[in-house]
Amino acid sequence: MRRFDKRPLPALMLMAAIVGPSGLLLAQSSPVNPSESAQKPAQANSAPKPAAPATTSTTFPKTPPTFEQLGDALMAHQRYQAAIEAYKKAPTNDPIVWNKLGIAYQLMFNLPDAMHCYKTSYKLNPKNSTVINNVGTVYDALKEYHNAEKMYRKALKIDPDSALILKNLGTNLLAQHKYSKGWKEYLAALKVDPLIFEDNSRPRIENPASVSDRGAMNFYLAKGCVRAGMPLRAIEYLRMALNEGYTSPKKIIADNEFAALHGLPEFEELMNSQSQKRQ
Repeated sequence: MRRFDKRPLPALMLMAAIVGPSGLLLAQSSPVNPSESAQKPAQANSAPKPAAPATTSTTFPKTPPTFEQLGDALMAHQRYQAAIEAYKKAPTNDPIVWNKLGIAYQLMFNLPDAMHCYKTSYKLNPKNSTVINNVGTVYDALKEYHNAEKMYRKALKIDPDSALILKNLGTNLLAQHKYSKGWKEYLAALKVDPLIFEDNSRPRIENPASVSDRGAMNFYLAKGCVRAGMPLRAIEYLRMALNEGYTSPKKIIADNEFAALHGLPEFEELMNSQSQKRQ
């Protein structure tokens, strides 16, 4: 049996883990190079060359894509229902396929079937942290935050240096109003991967947290982006935190974590516009 691919995919702000989809390549003939033809003009009066001796060649049929590869290609084009049908025809003893099938269901907002697929994958390989992470994202989507936290911590015992799982755990803790603990996990994620907040390469599911909770998440994401040296992204998260009513320009200016943003035109414009709105 093949080992699991350890590359996870995000969800919620939490991300669902997935093996990167394989591309299906089309075979094409090599084009004729016109410059070569120009360098060798035909000789009108030249004697014909003797024909080359006939050779026997064997043509082998091209191998069709597997159902898993077909599903991967459909996922890449966001054709999730078609991908589900393809994955269903793949071998049923492959934990990787069950994980991919779960992701396809989750992106279709079918949480019961997604959870069934993740748990089937887990039974086939209980040591894969990405699948355990995915179970956590389903619990988060159901707002069963305590169960989700348990899954993330279980996944981290297997892969303690996963920036993605650390970030997911941080977001989960923020949703539980455990702000200092969530911020600690964000810092740990940043230490592993300073660009974790910039990662848009993986599929996401909607954040089920309340507006107030999302404000807190965006506020701490802004702090994380400042730490990671991404001031413009930090300003965008601050804008969302302000719009969601979590903080105020006065509190942001007084917070030493955001001192590096002072003087930036985008930051000053945001503070001024928000201050005027609140007057």
